[in-house]
Amino acid sequence: MAKVNLITDERHREAYGGMDAMNEFIDVGAADLLADGAMATVQAGEREVLLARVGDRYYAAEPRCPHMRGELSKGTLEGTIVTCPVHHSRFDLADGRVVRWTDWPGILVSMATVIQPPRPLAVYEVKVEEGRVLVGGALPRPAEPVAAQ
Repeated sequence: MAKVNLITDERHREAYGGMDAMNEFIDVGAADLLADGAMATVQAGEREVLLARVGDRYYAAEPRCPHMRGELSKGTLEGTIVTCPVHHSRFDLADGRVVRWTDWPGILVSMATVIQPPRPLAVYEVKVEEGRVLVGGALPRPAEPVAAQ
């Protein structure tokens, strides 16, 4: 199986709206924008991102599930695991990895995997400066969460 560099792979850039090309951080709101355990879709320049707060840390990722394009902010958040409201695919916001592709049983999940192979979420660098949450470009490795201020 070939390894894919998520930063340079063209399909990745298309799927994430070119977000990984961002070299700057974009202010997406006040550090108190979200309560602990909350998530929302926010604007980062011309792009939307999912922003989640877990304890005193923020995470940012692509806003839609790569399985069936469900709006992740309408799903559930347990720790750093976000669950899509459509077919219950689960992803870890810390690094984007697929925890579960769907909750379909047996042969259905096998078929879903063939039709639409599992793909991790793009996750983005986040930092907090002077009480503001800033989102940067896509991370090619597990994200280091940042503390809320």
